[in-house]
Amino acid sequence: MRILSGIQPSGKLHIGNYFGMMKPAIELQDQGEAYLFIANYHAMTTVQSADVLRSMTANVALDFLACGIDPEKTAFYRQSDVPEVHELAWLLSTLTPMGLLERCHSYKDKVAKGIAASHGLFAYPVLMAADILAVNSNVVPVGRDQKQHVEVTRDLAIRFNNAFGKVFTIPEPSIRGDVAVVPGVDGQKMSKSYDNTIEIFQEGKPLKKRVMKILTDSKELEDPKDPDTCNVFALYKLLSAEEEQAELAGRYRAGGMGYGHAKTALLEKINEHFAPMREKRAELAADMDYVNDVLCNGAKKASALARKTLQKARQAVGLE
Repeated sequence: MRILSGIQPSGKLHIGNYFGMMKPAIELQDQGEAYLFIANYHAMTTVQSADVLRSMTANVALDFLACGIDPEKTAFYRQSDVPEVHELAWLLSTLTPMGLLERCHSYKDKVAKGIAASHGLFAYPVLMAADILAVNSNVVPVGRDQKQHVEVTRDLAIRFNNAFGKVFTIPEPSIRGDVAVVPGVDGQKMSKSYDNTIEIFQEGKPLKKRVMKILTDSKELEDPKDPDTCNVFALYKLLSAEEEQAELAGRYRAGGMGYGHAKTALLEKINEHFAPMREKRAELAADMDYVNDVLCNGAKKASALARKTLQKARQAVGLE
């Protein structure tokens, strides 16, 4: 089984990224042949500074390696180091109905948030399809909000195979039903778009300030509180053992505990969970030659597959 995941280097990674995408990707390393790419071409739809893009790409590489991506198990690479996907995207685009792209909610959502409507943003699903199909991925782990992109990929692969003969493997989305929506400090889904994130590698006073900003209700210190409706507790559950959750939930319901106490407990858990990763990241940042070697080696492996796929597609359409 071949598994493909990707993430945009569009900002500093946060707890929502970790539990929604990073942790599942790390767990999948032992379940099949894993490919993970940094989607820096995709990021260009919103990041239009060369220095910023380079910095964000390097930061994502450091973050994933620090959090547990094993280069011996996962081909980890920059999307821009596998240029075959772009020619493949063009071949797919010639069969892509405009109506299919017009129905994609990601484009409409981003434009509604003020992102400039560009061809790159509109055609984003075609490039994503090329990323997936280039390495003949069988499984694409995605959140529910990304399922539509895999459905578009399946549609394009089937159209191409029907028109020119079987070239592409038809991928299946893998929806992580057990991954909860991670709330941000304002109670909405944690997202860089909402500026409500808690960064994975933030430390000290900036981290404490962010945690203390988490939105809660207005119950007084002595009042009983409901852990099941509390954003602080929802985050605490992600980082703690069941017995620890039960103990804190009991304190909520008994009253006499303020939300400040719960936020302090959450802060301790964040530091405890991510401290080893912060140390690892500092080590990696001091050896960027190693990080670049990892990415280049991953790209070689991905490119070898992509070249074979592209050659089959070129022959199928009559370019060779």
